[in-house]
Amino acid sequence: MNESTLRVLIEAGALRRLRIVADGARFHVEVDTPGTTVVVLTTKGAIKTWSSLDSLARWVRNLGIGSARLELERWQPEQRSLGF
Repeated sequence: MNESTLRVLIEAGALRRLRIVADGARFHVEVDTPGTTVVVLTTKGAIKTWSSLDSLARWVRNLGIGSARLELERWQPEQRSLGF
C-alpha cells in the first residue's frame, strides 16, 4: 500500500493500528486494516524504509496519526546496509 492509499484509509476511518517495525538499522511501517495487515510501500512498489526514527515519527504525525506501536525486537542500530 502506498502513501496515497494509506491517506484514503485514514480519512475513511479504516485504519485499526499502525506499527513502526525495526529491522536491522532501518524502520518500516505496517498497518492493520479491517481485513488484513499491509506494509507501506514506495510509489515504485518497494518497502518504504527510514533510517531515522525521528523522521519516521514526523512522517506518521504528518499523516494525522497520534499513536503507533513500536516494535524493536530486530533493531540493530550498528548494522550497515548492504547497499543493493
